[in-house]
Amino acid sequence: MSSQPATRNPQLVLMKPKNSQRNPWQDHYSRQAQKDRYPARSVYKLEEIQQKHRLIKKGDKILDLGCSPGSWLLYAAKLTGDRGQVIGIDIKPVKIQSPSNIEIITGDVFELDTGPLGSDFNVVMSDMAPATTGHKAVDAARSAGLCEAALAIAQRVLVPGGFFVCKIFQGPDFDQFVKSVKAAFERQKIFKPRSSRKASKEIFVIGLGFQKK
Repeated sequence: MSSQPATRNPQLVLMKPKNSQRNPWQDHYSRQAQKDRYPARSVYKLEEIQQKHRLIKKGDKILDLGCSPGSWLLYAAKLTGDRGQVIGIDIKPVKIQSPSNIEIITGDVFELDTGPLGSDFNVVMSDMAPATTGHKAVDAARSAGLCEAALAIAQRVLVPGGFFVCKIFQGPDFDQFVKSVKAAFERQKIFKPRSSRKASKEIFVIGLGFQKK
């Protein structure tokens, strides 16, 4: 099956103060990411999710789908500590200096063989986004396809009681995806981070307590 690139949104370019009238949050989070030595501002979305739901714990095994450029990898690795493990997968090579508890695999989520990865992950998270066209319906449909792939992988590799975090563009397939998450987990939450751009249609669907069948 062909797929859209499972990549994160590109890092936002910092604007000079005199031109920064579009969205001040972009500048704030981009500057903070540079200060905190993360490759992209998307790290603060995961930080907000973690502060709200406490998904990642010391010693956990984490799978990060669409891990480029690596901000979620680094943040998750810090939370899991030396006893934990974070495996990142992306169709694009990820070029970051990473600690020993991170492993990065270059691959397509639509063709991923999860067998070698094992089935003992505590958290599966996806910040994947399609290559956008500017056509909202097309972009939403492609986003939903990535989310369905992420959920299918999560159902294969999560331990009972595990957690799932997935970004999706709101569109006609949103409600059906939420129902699919509800069917696989004890509880399901919808979360819009403050650090998401106001104009963005992205939202995060969170599954709590995986029910392995």
